[in-house]
Amino acid sequence: MSVFEKSFFYQESFKKGYEKGYAKGWREGFLPELECALERKFGCEGLKLMSEISQISDLEQLKAIYRGVLKINTLREVDELIRSLQISST
Repeated sequence: MSVFEKSFFYQESFKKGYEKGYAKGWREGFLPELECALERKFGCEGLKLMSEISQISDLEQLKAIYRGVLKINTLREVDELIRSLQISST
């Protein structure tokens, strides 16, 4: 969990939004952040994963991918992370 995710503001905002049924809104707001992280770290090649990532509806999985992008050094490892998350959710 990142420092931002641990912050009071994030926790309260997420909790309130989720309770009101805004999980889809959080997801839609989170996808551009993830896209930016992929592009910054891996360039245009990283953006190719967005078509697959945008099919994921679970916000926790998207956050796990985002954290992975920040820590992982290769695009192949990111792809493996995405696949492992998809397998574990089925």
